[in-house]
Amino acid sequence: MARAGSPPGGSGPASAPIWLLPSVLLAVCTAVAVSLTPSTARAPVAAIGIAATVAVAIAAGETARRGRALDELRRQFAQRESVLQGHLAQQEAETVRMAKETLPKAMAQLQEGIRAEDVLRNVGHVSRVSPEFEAAYQAVLRYVLQAVEAEEDLRDSAQRAFVNIARRVQAIVHQQAQELREMEDKHGNDPEVFGDLLQLDHRTALVGRLADSIAVLGGARPGRQWQQTIPLFNVLRGAMSRIIDYQRVDLHSVAEVGILGRGVEPLIHALSELLDNATRYSPPQTRVHLTATEIQTGVAIEMEDAGIGLTDEARLRAEQALAQDSPTGIDLDDLGESPRLGLAVVGRLARTNDFKVSFRSSAYGGVRVVLIVPPELITATPVPGGAIARAAVLPPPRRRGGPMRHVEGVVEEPVPAVSPRGANGLPQRRRRTRTVIPPLRHRPAAPSTTASDAPASAAAPPQAGMWLAAFQEGISGEPRAGAPAPRPDGLSDQESERN
Repeated sequence: MARAGSPPGGSGPASAPIWLLPSVLLAVCTAVAVSLTPSTARAPVAAIGIAATVAVAIAAGETARRGRALDELRRQFAQRESVLQGHLAQQEAETVRMAKETLPKAMAQLQEGIRAEDVLRNVGHVSRVSPEFEAAYQAVLRYVLQAVEAEEDLRDSAQRAFVNIARRVQAIVHQQAQELREMEDKHGNDPEVFGDLLQLDHRTALVGRLADSIAVLGGARPGRQWQQTIPLFNVLRGAMSRIIDYQRVDLHSVAEVGILGRGVEPLIHALSELLDNATRYSPPQTRVHLTATEIQTGVAIEMEDAGIGLTDEARLRAEQALAQDSPTGIDLDDLGESPRLGLAVVGRLARTNDFKVSFRSSAYGGVRVVLIVPPELITATPVPGGAIARAAVLPPPRRRGGPMRHVEGVVEEPVPAVSPRGANGLPQRRRRTRTVIPPLRHRPAAPSTTASDAPASAAAPPQAGMWLAAFQEGISGEPRAGAPAPRPDGLSDQESERN
């Protein structure tokens, strides 16, 4: 019978009766042969038989000894094999644990800013393995952590560089916007110049949005921070003002709520990116519908376009772009050579501000995007519509001091107090018509009048371009330089006097 742990086919050493049996049999045969042979031949036969018996006995004994030695070696080898198999199983278990537990834990600690040596001391211990394997294990882990740390440092430096570049662009854009507002105040009497300045201001806002997107992808916050609560109506209009085709957006019913200051800029930026996608990937003659409804879990902002819609594969890519995010910012290498920043920026803002974004099929054949604002960012607002709602009923501004310039030969038609508006609620630009009249050879001198002679009820004519200034003030949420502060009740001074 084979022993436990011995290799297959092996047998244990023969017992003493077994290895002595050949010698005994040979001795019996020798005795029988000697007794049967003649007396003259008995001596040689006996000598030969005895020699053969001794030789067989010696051979059997040596065979038994070697069998016992071989069995001992087999037993030792079996023990060593068992020990080696245990070590191999433990090493395999530690290797699997390194791949499934140790390395992910080490990567998480590296992303938290812990140095590689500290991470190695935290996760580099192994048990029940040989010292050689433990040393090799720690060496491999150290090399991996150092390589990943170098890559993370390179990635962080690249992100910081992008964020710094974005901050510089934001500073330039902010300064340019301030200068444009000063020019708008200076040239507000000329509607053509004022309209061109508004166009430049709009394009500057687009550049600022791109700089904000780069900063957000680098893990930073958007450039502007709001301290006060802003009505949701203003937030939606602010998002519309940061896209190119804002005329195509139809703003429908809006919940009369306010957005806390810390959530205003992220919400404006996320909505502007989604609206830009809706207008960019839909036919130019179609409309984009924007609504905001108060629900139990916050406010649902819906955007519907009439594009070609999303296939299952495209919807999966969009959801992956939204989910492609990390606590330290997105990996810039994942954006590719032709990066699409919109959904990546929305995903980053949604993660940091607890927005929920989903894609659905639109009734217009395109895409319906639903962004849910959490209730933590929502509050009640006393003035629905805010500054933009008040801009429609602003009284005519007071005439500035000093005489007005008179240009002979040109008569300008007055601008109506209420300007026509488009389907999206934005005021339409209207050029002032001019009529050329022949100059008078002898213009009679007008009688001089004083302030006391003028009727008290005469209202000053509206200055050119002031409705555009009011609209711009409502979009930006900031009062113009020199403009009177709006009343907290949303009424003008004249309306307050009438009441």
